Amino acid sequence: MKTLPNLKFLAIWNISFGFFGIQIAYALQTSSLSRIFTTIGADPNDLSLFWLVPPMVGLIVQPLVGKYSDRTWNRVGRRKPYLILGAAIAVVVMLLLPNAGSFSFAVAQALLFGAICVVFLDASSNMAMQPFKMLVGDLVNNEQKTFAYSIQSFLNNLGSVVAYVFPFVFAAAGIANTAAKGVVPDTVKISFYIGAVILILCVLYTMFTVKEMPPDEYRLYHKLPEKGEKTSFVQLLKTAPRVFWTVGLVQFFCWAAFLFLWTYSTGAIATNCFGVTDLHDTTSPAYQDAGNWFGICSAVQAIGAVVWSLAIPRFRTHRASYTVSLALGAAGFASVFFVTNQYALFCSFFLIGCAWASMQALPFTILTNALSEGNIGSYLGLFNGTICLPQIVAALAGKALIVLFAGHQPAMFLVAAVLLAAGIVSVRFVREAAAASE
Repeated sequence: MKTLPNLKFLAIWNISFGFFGIQIAYALQTSSLSRIFTTIGADPNDLSLFWLVPPMVGLIVQPLVGKYSDRTWNRVGRRKPYLILGAAIAVVVMLLLPNAGSFSFAVAQALLFGAICVVFLDASSNMAMQPFKMLVGDLVNNEQKTFAYSIQSFLNNLGSVVAYVFPFVFAAAGIANTAAKGVVPDTVKISFYIGAVILILCVLYTMFTVKEMPPDEYRLYHKLPEKGEKTSFVQLLKTAPRVFWTVGLVQFFCWAAFLFLWTYSTGAIATNCFGVTDLHDTTSPAYQDAGNWFGICSAVQAIGAVVWSLAIPRFRTHRASYTVSLALGAAGFASVFFVTNQYALFCSFFLIGCAWASMQALPFTILTNALSEGNIGSYLGLFNGTICLPQIVAALAGKALIVLFAGHQPAMFLVAAVLLAAGIVSVRFVREAAAASE
């Protein structure tokens, strides 16, 4: 089996550039979902239940995309058919979701329509996002994988910055940031519309600039399953390398913490920094301003992740960089509970971005370096379970916790800090391993 050659910077950049557009869709979802559902009538204490939908969909879609793309060979490519199909569906749903409250539905109907849109948006985003990670596994050698995933992390965070600041910038430009009761403001709607255009353009760029290997060439560099060979997910899990499980444990605590960030940030910022005492009053300018400010803070988080991603390769080991990154993130989460100045939140979210940078690059580098089979797509799809399952658990637990804290959403950031501390302890169990020789 031959070794993959080193790729030039532009080739690695092209492989991941479409990720910029996909991340805009994902960032708009994570920054606006709670705001949209609260605006159209959801009880703030029930928000975590709406966050059950995205990870449940991802838990199903990503393993299937991985499994079937491992065995897809046609003129379009191996991974790219799933990429373009997912992007096309995502664009349509991005035009519909922010209008959930604009179709004269009753509150229950609007919430149901919004939930259905989230199902399709998350399914399509997952379908489009997963192939980018698989393309790195297919086309990039082990020496360059850390760099390649760092490029993805950079584009990921750059796309996030663009998406997060959209509502704030549009409000500053004079576009209405408030609307009638139950209707999502125009600043959010236009953000989704422009995000949809950017998404499809970026994905088309990758489609036309990246050429996947045909089966014969792929076989020279990878162990390709024999034609007709079928390996079940259960069998793959039985033979998964140890790091699949140890890194997965770290992932569990990290992604549970970030689910609370996405769910409760708008409410926490509105409570601590904008003086909002009733989170049910979503027509108030203060609440909607807090929603925009969460976007700005999220942009700071993304900038922090970009800056910190430059520091990650300088650590002697992945375990060391993982530990330090999560420790900085835990400090950032804990500080949100105490901060009452909106600008002081920049420091908190910058530190949170350090943890985010490590979560985007290190787990996939450690795992793919330990994989030698032709089932890399299936494994990456299964590994997505370590992202989805903790979010499902956190969403279910969030309902009980927020009631325990009497609806005080800033308290959920202390819970997130504790979860990242547990992640730091779990890093001690990670032992990296090279792929077994063929």
